Amino acid sequence: MKSLILIPALLALTACTVPRAASVSQVDANSGIIRLTYGQAMLQNAKTDNYLAQSEANKACQQIGYATAFSYGQPITTCTTTSGSLCLNEHITLQYQCRGIANVPTSAAYY
Repeated sequence: MKSLILIPALLALTACTVPRAASVSQVDANSGIIRLTYGQAMLQNAKTDNYLAQSEANKACQQIGYATAFSYGQPITTCTTTSGSLCLNEHITLQYQCRGIANVPTSAAYY
């Protein structure tokens, strides 16, 4: 009887989506590539808010002189902790390409 209760409880827990905040992990000013990462533990379905990730990427691009960031490619999943053949923890990497020239205010020249 206990196993009948335990199975639906485990299935309910595996279906939970956990919100994660992606943070800037790598900035390459020469190529204009920004990478954001967030972690995901085993049996979690971690998601990040695309609006907040886009905002973080835009800020990072503007700090290196570009106007905005555009998401490209699929998220890259890398296993960071293993136990035998099981992956216990993963890092998900989102990639952004910086484009455009930032509007830098110029000071008026006085002669």
